[in-house]
Amino acid sequence: MTANKSDIELKNFFIFNSSYDSKEGEEYNKVLYYYPPTDDINTQVNNVGLVEAIIKFTGNFKPDGPLNSLHTLKKRQLYFEPEDHYWMVMTLNLPFMNKSRNGSTYLEYVEEEVHDSIYKAVLKQAYSMYRLFSGTYSSTDQQNNVAALRSKLDHFYSAYLKTLKLSNCDILNVFSGIHFLPLDKQNFLNVQCFINALECNYPIIKNVSFLFNDSLIWSGIEPDDTQVIYQYLISTLLPANIETELQGGSIPRNPSSPFSSLHYGRFITGPSNLKTADSVGKVPKIYLNNEKDAAVYYFIVYRALNASICLFINGDVTLTVELFKELDEFMGPKLSSIASDIAEYCTRHIIPPNTSDSSPRFIYFNKLNLAYKSTVHLDHRQTGNIACNKEAVQIIADMNSKKDLLGYAGETIVKTMNDYWVVGKVSNLREFYVVLQHKNASLIDISDEVKKICDSELKGIFFHPM
Repeated sequence: MTANKSDIELKNFFIFNSSYDSKEGEEYNKVLYYYPPTDDINTQVNNVGLVEAIIKFTGNFKPDGPLNSLHTLKKRQLYFEPEDHYWMVMTLNLPFMNKSRNGSTYLEYVEEEVHDSIYKAVLKQAYSMYRLFSGTYSSTDQQNNVAALRSKLDHFYSAYLKTLKLSNCDILNVFSGIHFLPLDKQNFLNVQCFINALECNYPIIKNVSFLFNDSLIWSGIEPDDTQVIYQYLISTLLPANIETELQGGSIPRNPSSPFSSLHYGRFITGPSNLKTADSVGKVPKIYLNNEKDAAVYYFIVYRALNASICLFINGDVTLTVELFKELDEFMGPKLSSIASDIAEYCTRHIIPPNTSDSSPRFIYFNKLNLAYKSTVHLDHRQTGNIACNKEAVQIIADMNSKKDLLGYAGETIVKTMNDYWVVGKVSNLREFYVVLQHKNASLIDISDEVKKICDSELKGIFFHPM
């Protein structure tokens, strides 16, 4: 008899600085943040000390390579050093099943469902999100003090860890890619002209990003920063603020229509109601270009229908309610019209993926521009909605973790016990994974099917012939 499998659980998460001087009995000074807070000081110090010992011990065998993880029967511990001497550690409880044999019950831990590459990516994203809103750990310490750093870490991670859905994490966390929306020339030109007009009329706006639904159309900031902001928008900010909106179709444009003088725009960050606002409210500041000299910007998000526009304004500018009213009057009607046109185009030209169980599924990722496309996932928000066998998604993660063995170009094919075929192709920093369900297919049949999908879905993408 087999019971249901438990979920992956977060046992602890902590950040420490191994270079902080600490006298005997004051080792707690190294701990900058620790979850859960219910663990006593001795437990926290012991866990940090154990990790330090593991790091030092493994460094004797691989001094030039980073320590990634520690595997035990019941737990998995991931390590990440985002800055010199600053270590982030996450410990997971492995999922398990209650099984019985010969009249006795026992726990069987499912180690293969916890991929190091996936949860190492989760750890890295936890750092990137903090850095986006608070800057680097070292900059906070240098500009203020260790107490301020501890306070910021506690404020951010105490809320951030509650949003993690560890059981839903998969290969998309590794890619952390951006889903782009392909448009026709006219709609893309309309978007570009709108952005140019916005930047010309308001010079305080340094950069602009434009999204439709969960897809990016344009971004004026660096790809690494775009990657983090995109993940924040689609996973946190937009889902929490999107109200009931028009799904497709257009807004009536008849001058006699009551819609002609209205627009559907609103600020997601900034004053929620411009008619009654007497202050701009709390507008978040973000840190960009952290690899060099961090620049601080106000992060203003404005939305009309299904379109969202992100404005990056210098952090030393004084924001006023009048400025927000001007921006609303300028952007609202134009953005509403553009969003309506894009919705019409998507309704007519963007073909939704086949949702039948037997249809092929694929994931494509290009590391050069961080673009990805997936029919394996039913949304881009990593909610656990997948359209194929979960085992196949785990195999994709395995293939990805071993892709370096293929060199610049190669192909791997795996067949599962339940007649799923998983094909992975790598070519010059581009990855393509296909999941097929064919009971009596041969390798030739599978190769032909994958070639057809490449031709139909990835037009213009070149893969080296095998």
